[in-house]
Amino acid sequence: MKFMKIFLAALLAVVVGGILSSLLWVMIIMGIIGTSSTATTVLPESILKIDLAENITDSPSVNPFSGFNFTSMEVTSSLPLFKVLQAIDAAAQDDRIKGIYLRMNGVGTMDSALLEEIRSALEGFKQSGKFIYAYNENYSQGAYYLASVADKIYLQKEGSIDWQGMSYTVPFFKGLFDKVGIQYEIIRPTSCKYKSAVEPYFLKKMSPENRLQSDEMMRSIWGVIAETVAQARGFESEEELNRLTDELALSLPEDALKHGMVDGLIYEDEMLAIFDEAQVARNDEGNFNFITLGEYTAQLMPDLENLTAPAVAIVYANGSIVDGEGTEDDMIYGNTLAEQLAQVRKNDDIKAVVLRVNSPGGSALASDVVWREMTLLQQQKPVVVSMGSYAASGGYYISAPADVILADRMTLTGSIGVFGAFPITGKLLEDKLGITFDGVKTNSSADFGQGFLFGAIRPINSNERNLLMRSVDKVYDSFTTKVSEGRNLAMEHVLDIAGGRVWSGVDALKVGLIDNYGGLKAAIAVA
Repeated sequence: MKFMKIFLAALLAVVVGGILSSLLWVMIIMGIIGTSSTATTVLPESILKIDLAENITDSPSVNPFSGFNFTSMEVTSSLPLFKVLQAIDAAAQDDRIKGIYLRMNGVGTMDSALLEEIRSALEGFKQSGKFIYAYNENYSQGAYYLASVADKIYLQKEGSIDWQGMSYTVPFFKGLFDKVGIQYEIIRPTSCKYKSAVEPYFLKKMSPENRLQSDEMMRSIWGVIAETVAQARGFESEEELNRLTDELALSLPEDALKHGMVDGLIYEDEMLAIFDEAQVARNDEGNFNFITLGEYTAQLMPDLENLTAPAVAIVYANGSIVDGEGTEDDMIYGNTLAEQLAQVRKNDDIKAVVLRVNSPGGSALASDVVWREMTLLQQQKPVVVSMGSYAASGGYYISAPADVILADRMTLTGSIGVFGAFPITGKLLEDKLGITFDGVKTNSSADFGQGFLFGAIRPINSNERNLLMRSVDKVYDSFTTKVSEGRNLAMEHVLDIAGGRVWSGVDALKVGLIDNYGGLKAAIAVA
């Protein structure tokens, strides 16, 4: 009898807990849906406020819990780049919008290439004759780069600008691995000397090749930022801006004002007088009508008249490339993406395709599955690739068959190369944990790659190394051949620019890896 009481009490607790848990998840989901679907009426004399309250993402999210903080139970909503660009274009033509207020103090994030595309869209907005004003207590380097598009930039009197140039620092783990007894097996074609992702596992500092490409990459990206800001803010030259940057002479508010990085040092309430000077009318309560970027995008309606017109499909390839099928925000499943491309290929209403690639690469096999479908698609319809923050390694592999490839100047692309790497942890397990292994096998390599916890338990032998080398060489030969054919480049030139080397968008154009600069809007226009 006592057992039954305990059992029923436990059962009741489980049932009630399950119900409460389900209700909690329903409340969370409804909260997320409510947050993402709020529509606000755009009032006359409105100011579009871009405050980075949202994460601006390269592609639409497929995860309903994206941006949800399980600790604080708060949601940071997301806006895909395409909607942001649409909103800025619409605001330029919207008579109710008087101008844009860049007040970038939210917790949202966006990548460097997205900054470049949004800044370009804001340049287009200025052609409407409407104002853009920026204000912040502290500007990060990226935020200031975006703010430099504004007609006027204001800084809080005790604020600062994080303006000191760019750096790239890599942690190396070889010393740690030596101490704990981990050996890394690295399989990399000799010609892929720039394929540097594996260097931290077997070196203690950058190789000369990696140092060269990293230095050129950073200088190229910084050159885009410095040139843009120097021109926007009226510096005599990019060299003058770099001199002041080296002297750390642009961060403090008085210095920023002296050298023209900002137009005034004011408190935020003093921005109201700035909007008055811009002849923006106040509402009946004596306030200005602000509408956030998220609110404005929510009320944008599709053009119903053009829904039956010949369509340009946008297909997103966002994240690391992996084998198989699935849907996650930061994963490209090879078979899933190939099926999406097949569907648009077979759809007669779709006349051209834009593939938006934002990927550092991944599985060579999955990349090849997508490459095949890209080739079939290109044979039937125009295909334009729009590269996001990066389209490297497998990201470039799947891009190669396109008719046209566009990238932003700060896009990282190329990395035409391949490697294999895995840790050998047998010595660590034996020396540090006392775990040993023994067994039997029918053939010399029957236990090849056999692992425990997070690594293989024994080093590879000569036959196994030979197999792995032949495998990566085969992938590299296939990769370079497909780039040569897809880009109509001589194989000698492809081998010269490949080797796993990463290029900025600026240099990628010079060596023929892309056809022109441009973001998602430009790619759609080309398609």
